[in-house]
Amino acid sequence: MSDGELVHLEIARGVATVTLDSPHNRNALSRRLLADLDRHVRAAEADQRTRVIVLTGAGPVFCSGADLKEAPEARAASEPSGPGGLVAIVNALWASPKPVIARINGPARAGGLGLMCACDIVVAVDTATFAFSEVRVGVAPAIISVVTLPRLGPTRALELFLTGDTFDARAAVGYGMINAAVSHDDLDAAIRRYADLLLQGAPAALAETKRLVRDVPRLPTAEAFHRMAALSARLFASEEAREGMAAFAQKRPPRWRS
Repeated sequence: MSDGELVHLEIARGVATVTLDSPHNRNALSRRLLADLDRHVRAAEADQRTRVIVLTGAGPVFCSGADLKEAPEARAASEPSGPGGLVAIVNALWASPKPVIARINGPARAGGLGLMCACDIVVAVDTATFAFSEVRVGVAPAIISVVTLPRLGPTRALELFLTGDTFDARAAVGYGMINAAVSHDDLDAAIRRYADLLLQGAPAALAETKRLVRDVPRLPTAEAFHRMAALSARLFASEEAREGMAAFAQKRPPRWRS
């Protein structure tokens, strides 16, 4: 952890925790925070010790969205699709071969929902609130729609995108945006439970499972069966599968390679 960073990375027991820590603006997505976040997400993905990534926020807020107080010229000069931009970060989380858990410690707005929905599993405190607030400041949830629409579907997305209305954690569970809403006291235990479950899975098998969940719904049925049959055959012949089946037969934990 370096002094002055707005995002921190800690790796322990196979879990890399990436923490937004910009209390002065409620963890808003300033250019500095995005640059730090991009660097640490990529470092977590590249580190061979990392099997699971947890994304969270420090303080009472997860992420308040874009930093609207940042100088207009700074926002205009930023490139969302470039290195350290929101597109790169959201896509890195979405496409990461390592499972990503969002630990939502408080409210999330706008771009914060994009970070959240780019993760694979989302657990929030039951007091958290959410809103796609973009239309209320004259913009649209454009970039984050790529990862929020698959969770919401068009009917609910139109309602929430167009109204900018605030909804709570219970509603977010019902909408399919988050997996669980728990009390503040239970949040860390819930994250540990999911991380422990993910650590039991084989790394390559987890990566392929993530990919097929993203890809299969977009494929024609015949092509989906063809590609998934080939994937299944390849995985059953893999070193990971041999180790997993040997461990099962010998009634011991599998010894996965990173």
